[in-house]
Amino acid sequence: MPTSMSMQEVRTSQGKQKRVRTVALIGPPNSGKSTLFNRLTRLRQSVGNYPGITVEHRSGSFLVQGEQVRVIDLPGVYSLAPFSEDECVAVDVLRGRMEGTPVPDAVLLVLDATNLTRQLDLAISVIALGLPTLVLLNMADLFAKRGGTIDPLKLAQELGAPVALVSATQGTGLDVVERFLEQKGDEKEITRLPVLNGPSHSRSWASQLERRAGYRPPLPAGWTRRLDAPVLHRIWGPLIFIVVVGAVFQSVFGLGQPLSNALQNLLNLLGQKAAVMIAQPFLRSLLLDGIWKGVSSVLIFLPQILLLFLFIGLLEDSGYLARAALISDRTMRSAGLNGKAFIPLLSAYACAVPAIMATRTIENKRDRLATILIAPFMTCSARLPVYTLLISAFIPERPVIGPLLGSRALAMLSLYLLGFLVAIGTAKILKSSVLKSASIPFVLELPEYRLPTWQSIGLRLLDRGRVFTRQVGTVILVVSLAIWALTYLPFQHGHPHNWNTAPLPASDSSLNRSFSRWASTGRLEWDC
Repeated sequence: MPTSMSMQEVRTSQGKQKRVRTVALIGPPNSGKSTLFNRLTRLRQSVGNYPGITVEHRSGSFLVQGEQVRVIDLPGVYSLAPFSEDECVAVDVLRGRMEGTPVPDAVLLVLDATNLTRQLDLAISVIALGLPTLVLLNMADLFAKRGGTIDPLKLAQELGAPVALVSATQGTGLDVVERFLEQKGDEKEITRLPVLNGPSHSRSWASQLERRAGYRPPLPAGWTRRLDAPVLHRIWGPLIFIVVVGAVFQSVFGLGQPLSNALQNLLNLLGQKAAVMIAQPFLRSLLLDGIWKGVSSVLIFLPQILLLFLFIGLLEDSGYLARAALISDRTMRSAGLNGKAFIPLLSAYACAVPAIMATRTIENKRDRLATILIAPFMTCSARLPVYTLLISAFIPERPVIGPLLGSRALAMLSLYLLGFLVAIGTAKILKSSVLKSASIPFVLELPEYRLPTWQSIGLRLLDRGRVFTRQVGTVILVVSLAIWALTYLPFQHGHPHNWNTAPLPASDSSLNRSFSRWASTGRLEWDC
């Protein structure tokens, strides 16, 4: 070990015997931390915000020998240096300074076994906090398949913390987590860890540690290099990006519309069957015309919204989304931003709220504020039902590029593109005036291409669908009940008022005739 590194003493566990109740899960981005979190907690998850900040708080629970253990999924970070909001949150939670969050009893540190060299700095910082820590070298299946080797016992001796090879995707080796959490907090020997003074010392220490632990990095994935050749090409890359985005919108509209229609027919059929069983007119009108129609108006748009989340999840888990951010860096820089703003803006197509939360990874405060201000210009999923309704009513379906692109999908894509152009124009104005700042370099680690796991995608769809139904559905249901009350109350002779037979005033007869012709012919012509 180089003599230029100062030393500090670290106690790896506490002396009191106490069963673990709260566990912090931490690791760098693209290390498989979220996959491990989903594997441990499955559907027992909750999502919220840390007090006073926009960083998302994810927690879940699972059972260890009949005892419930709470897992806190911390944001993905490369170090504990508090520069970004994510890193500040990770440090505050681990040190017990986060309001409403208890001090973790233990830490699960997830590292990518195929890319260990650049992640050992984080291991030193976490273990140095003195909390009982289990180091999980994830992606062990890929590591072994591509010829990588390591001695976990020797690495554990060097770090002063237990180390295990696991695969969150395959679910192998995860029994070590349960055994670790079953242990009592017995007094352990003091481990001496280095204080790394700068990048050169970090690389020197990491290389020596890897040599002593018998670490041999795996062979690089050849198919990742072959795919990156066209995907990151100066000319072909943007063209592939445009094709991918166009295919996503064509699929959302082309597949989502028939699914929505089928679901609407099913809900209408169920409503008609339920109407026969309710004899009382007032109760039947309230349940069917008020509540059931309100619920149905939310559910029929779930297929298209879930399809949008599905494609975003596939692009993110496969590794292409990071490449898309790199490709869009040139466009973002023309507006005064960098490629890190792309992922929050893309998330805004699903919902502006998580998009604003995702801006926490942007270190520059002025860039972060500019991204937050333009995110609502992007067409979020709440506007998708309105766009779908208007496009279906006023734009006939015609082929534009054969069977690949129709007129309705093109109209939807144009609306999304219009929002993006307005957002970029607004950002350019903000960054050239009130939010002007110096340009910072864009540094991004490109993960390897991987096949997404359906369990992770399914849990994400379930979570986002539940959030959409609860947040948007509540508002629509209340509005539907209000419209029902204004339309049908007061009842006449115990029955709701029939507005279809109610005569319009004479001054409105021309309007009535115009809309009658539109209903029968599909063309709206006004009587002068």
